[in-house]
Amino acid sequence: MSKNLIHLSYHFIVLLLSAAIAFSIPHVFSALARNLLTFWAFIENEKIFLISLELSIAAMLIIMFNSIRQGWEARKLSRVATSAGLVPQSPLTGLLGRRSAGRLKAARGIAADIMIIGSTGRRTFADSDGELHHAVRNCRRARIMLLNPYGEGAVARARSIPDPEITPELIRDQIIESIGFLKDLKAGQKNIRVKLYPDMPLLKLAILGDHAFLRHYHTGLNVNTMPEYVFSSDGLNGGLYLPFYRYFLSRWNDPDIPEYDLDTDELVLRDQAGRERHREPARWAGLVDERVVKIA
Repeated sequence: MSKNLIHLSYHFIVLLLSAAIAFSIPHVFSALARNLLTFWAFIENEKIFLISLELSIAAMLIIMFNSIRQGWEARKLSRVATSAGLVPQSPLTGLLGRRSAGRLKAARGIAADIMIIGSTGRRTFADSDGELHHAVRNCRRARIMLLNPYGEGAVARARSIPDPEITPELIRDQIIESIGFLKDLKAGQKNIRVKLYPDMPLLKLAILGDHAFLRHYHTGLNVNTMPEYVFSSDGLNGGLYLPFYRYFLSRWNDPDIPEYDLDTDELVLRDQAGRERHREPARWAGLVDERVVKIA
């Protein structure tokens, strides 16, 4: 109710101002342009002209004040975004937008510590056209969390997507393919560690140095169709970059999430201090080796 009253009051004031300006114009013109007195004597009593002038000025004032208000609101939003560390993204979508984002991520990943939480990882970094493919190849150290290929989360994610081609078996194969890709990089002396979480994916998070790239796994939708938000550590007190960084660390340090040993193809459970407390062979280890051989 109060918003409506403010809105009506705003328009009423604008109309009063426009009327005052319109009716003051004859006197202003008379004072400033003596040579127009003859012409003004003809039009000053023309009601249609004055009404048209009043409406025109009212329209211009409304447009001007709306622009000022929108600019002020945009400025406030900009301040909030800046304090949160939100980085402006290109408005481009489709192929051009993906290429632009891919170049940004590739540049941020060079010789950097990267941390990734994803689902299968295949289209993210295992595929040569993946947005993080070059970042993973050129990073200094990588910690990556993927779905457990035989966990309930992988099955739930497959069933949440209405595409009949997305099956639990396909999700499982893509995860195993991604593990094979990382295993190959590990064999080339790349510092890579992998953990496999069992629950439904929530966020697709990639932290490349001082930038965090975030998407949301929406039920029934491809994650690549969701908007991506980029946060920098340059925000006020680290902005939202720090909470996402801590979120990753809390997930990574969860003692119930096993690490996949890329050298021995075993699942390793560690305590909060990082000490090994249990180790067992991964049931899909042979499949990973087969895929690595095929890729080679």
